[in-house]
Parts: sequence; structure tokens; C-alpha cells
Amino acid sequence: MRKKLALLLVLLFVFSTMLVGCSTPGDTGQQEETEGEAPEEAAAPAQKIQVNIITGSTGGTYFALGGAMANTWNEFLDNVQVTSQPGGASVESINRVHAGECELGMAMNNIADDAWKGQGAFPAEQQNFRAIGVIYPEVYQGVALKESGITSIEGLKGKRVAVGPVGSGTVVMSETVFNEAGLTFDDVKAAFDGFGDAASKMKDGHLDAAFNVLAVPAAAIQDIMTARDIEVIEIGDDLYKKVKAKYPFFSQYVIPAGTYGNEEDKLTINCVAALYVAPEMSEDAVYDITKVWFEQTAHTAAAHGAAQWLADEIAAGNKQVMIDGITTPLHPGAYKYFTEIGLDIPDMIKPID
Repeated sequence: MRKKLALLLVLLFVFSTMLVGCSTPGDTGQQEETEGEAPEEAAAPAQKIQVNIITGSTGGTYFALGGAMANTWNEFLDNVQVTSQPGGASVESINRVHAGECELGMAMNNIADDAWKGQGAFPAEQQNFRAIGVIYPEVYQGVALKESGITSIEGLKGKRVAVGPVGSGTVVMSETVFNEAGLTFDDVKAAFDGFGDAASKMKDGHLDAAFNVLAVPAAAIQDIMTARDIEVIEIGDDLYKKVKAKYPFFSQYVIPAGTYGNEEDKLTINCVAALYVAPEMSEDAVYDITKVWFEQTAHTAAAHGAAQWLADEIAAGNKQVMIDGITTPLHPGAYKYFTEIGLDIPDMIKPID
């Protein structure tokens, strides 16, 4: 009897083992998935692309604006994390993007043009960067004492004129504009002062006129107005067209009536601060960065006023300013965005990759 009971227990154990072996692992007795389909696994969170933007020195426009731009991208993009860091502005920005040391850089478009061609501050061609688009205008502004009678570039002949510090972008722009107007620095009594010193000398009557690249309105020019009546030196349509024909990175800028006591709008020229990117960054990432910058400019402008000009132009429907003055090839991601919104894209800046 005991042998029969033992045999029965062994048979029950073997039978139960076979049943377990034939069941599906993890089977709870309820068939939740469709027969033949594997259970879905939870998707892992997407990893953000880490992007560094090189700006300018602390206290400068590039540094503060770059930080505001980074905050906007981080707020509106789920797939990108942008970190702003100080730098040496235009030349350093291009050098570091070219060298692969950072993904984004802020630089003047004429500096980028020089890098592409291997001229100016660049002894050899540096082309390992691509353009995204305009950030804000760098405005070439000239003012004269009203008593001097100067109203145009041609009227500067024989006058005491501050043309910008040696080695500066201002002095390069002054030389360019003067040449197209038929003048050289030898035709004026040139002083190579920064605008702070030039403004003090104008207030004291030691200079007749001065030029610099400044934001509008410029505090230094407003300071002159506390002691002297001034006249904005206009660069009209004819002179602008001559300059633009040789140097396509220049654009036309309107100084609004009332800015410096001027009763009417005054025309001048500007370069632009622009955004440049490493060519290796993916088309999708650059598309997203471009879209957010141009569609959320007003959000950035609320944090830093340098973005307000672009926000106003876009709001007015002047979207072509997004690329006006860009002379080096666009990144395919930026190109994709601009074609979607219907911009007229010059052949010279279409992607080359």
C-alpha cells in the first residue's frame, strides 16, 4: 500500500512539472496580449542633444543675448539642451565652431565672410561652419556737429573726423564707405578714436564728426546731444547701392525720425550679428533651432532688447530680413525652414553639402 501511494505521489509530481514547463513564463492565467504579439516595452526617454553656444565677453551684448536665446531654446525644445558660454565674440566664435570646439557661435556676418574667403583676421580659408541666420543689426552710425554743416559722407572733406579705433570693424566700414563716396582718410583729418572718446571731443568742439558701430539708439550719441546740436550723416540709396554691389553682407538701415533729434528718417548701413553652426549637426536639430529662434524671437526680446528689432520685423511680415546680409552657405536644416516659409534664397547661400 505504501509503495502504491509513493508511486502515485511521484506520478503527480512529474505531471505537475510538465504543466509548468509548457506554460508561458510570466503567465498569470489572464491573456492580456493579442495571441502571437510580444508584450510592449516602455519606451526609454529620448536623450537630449547637448549644444554649446559661444557668445562674447561678460557685460557685452553677445553674452547677455546669447543667454536669453539659450533659455528660449531650452523652454521650447524637448530634444535640445543649449548652454551659453562667454567668448571673444565674432572672430573667436568662427574659429571655435570651425575647430569643432562648440556647436553654435554668434558673429558679425562680415567676419564670417572673411573667414570663408581667408582674408582679414583669417590667414587661410576657414569653412567648417554653416549659417543659420540673422540675430540683430550692427548699425554704422555717423553724426556731425550741426554747426559744421556736414550732412553726407561727401561733406566730410577737410573736416576733423573720428573714423574708429585702429583694427576695429568700425574703421574697416569707414574706409569702405569713404572709398565708395570717392574719399580716403587722407581727404579728412582722421582721428582713430573709440566712440566714447570721440563723443567727449565732439562735446568739447574738437571734432566735427564721428563714426562707430553701435546699437540704436546709442547712449554715446545721446550724450553728445546734452551739450551740442547734431546732425545724422546719411548714407543714401545711391551710395548704399555702390557699397552693397561690392560687399553683399551690408544691409540698409533706417534710423527713425526723432532718434537723435532728426525730424525725418535717416538712412545708413549695417552689418548683422548672425548665428553660425557646426556642419555636422543633424538637419532635424538645426531645423528645430532655426524655427524656434525665428518664431519665438519676441519671447527672447522680452528678456533682452537686442532681439526686439528682429521681432518687430517678423511681426510686420518682413521675413526676408532673417537671411539678409548672410553671404556664406546655410546649414540644410536652416535652409529647410526658410524654404517652408517661402523666403527667396540667393544661390550663393544655398547648402553646398
